[in-house]
Formats: sequence, C-alpha cells, structure tokens
Amino acid sequence: MTLWFEDIDTETVWPLGEYTFTEEEIIHFAKLYDPQYFHTDPEAAKHSHFGGLIASGWHTVSVGHKVMVDFMYAHDDMQRANGEEPGVSGPSPGVSKMEFKAPVRSGDIIRFDLSVKNKRKSNSLPGWGLLTSIISAYNQQDELVYRSEIASFSKLRDYKPKLKERVLLAMAAMPVLGKLLRK
Repeated sequence: MTLWFEDIDTETVWPLGEYTFTEEEIIHFAKLYDPQYFHTDPEAAKHSHFGGLIASGWHTVSVGHKVMVDFMYAHDDMQRANGEEPGVSGPSPGVSKMEFKAPVRSGDIIRFDLSVKNKRKSNSLPGWGLLTSIISAYNQQDELVYRSEIASFSKLRDYKPKLKERVLLAMAAMPVLGKLLRK
C-alpha cells in the first residue's frame, strides 16, 4: 500500500486492474512452474474434471501480484504529480489464507481488487504498521475466482524513534558493532 499507515482505512476497495489470460500464456506458465496436464495440454484437459484447459492457481496469484505492484507504482506517481509524498510499503511477512474458488480459462478477463481488513501498529518493527489485506479476483461474469489474505507492512508517517532506538540504529550502522548487534 503506497499510503502512510495513518491514511489507510478499512472501508476502501482498491480496483487494481484487470488482465486477460490467453491459452499460450497459460500453457507457457504451466510448463515452467505447474506442469499438470489440465494446464499444459488442451486436448487432455478436456477429459479432466475441469472439462478444459485452465490456468494454474499460481499463475493467477502471480498475475494478481504484478497487477497490484503496477497499481502501487502508478499510485506513487499520481501522488508525486499532485505534490504529495507517497507512503512507504514494506515486505509481506506472509499469506494466511489462499482460496481458488473457480477455474480461470483462456480468454477470461480477471479483475483484481485489494482491501485492508485490519491494521495495527507493529509490535516488532518500531515505526511500522501491520496490515491484513484481502486480494480478490473476479472473472468477466463477476464470479470470484481467487481470494487471499495477506499481511504487509506500511510505514508510519510521523514516527519519531525513541533515543534508545536511535542509538541502536546508529550502532548497527557501524561495521564492527553492527556485526555484534546482528548476532
């Protein structure tokens, strides 16, 4: 999220964008990362319980992540163009839930949305907030095809480290002391 932690609300649904899956991409991705016959062989896939070729769930996840990152960069650019300073997003400590609700097929146009379900200040990283977000993906019939719950960090805008934290950060930046502190 490219907003400061303080500016993130739990009511907004962010439309991240959409993506059209093609047969060629579905097969290419699957041959590299998930080579199951219902992802790689259109003829054999007709005899699967899916009744035809489908995208790997990991393909859907990967596309959704790219669409999200592209949205975040565009949002940063928009904020800068408006004279605003974008927030700072941090890494994700993990995914707590991932559901593949319906198959994604060649020609499907998948729309991805992001919403923040919960937020709180981090207990382990001073100056950061922890977000619990939902990424949802819908096909052109507005049918949910994928949903995940992810955790991520967002920097606090006005955080001022305490003296003890500033001293530790300064010491960690020193080559010899930094090695000792990181052990």
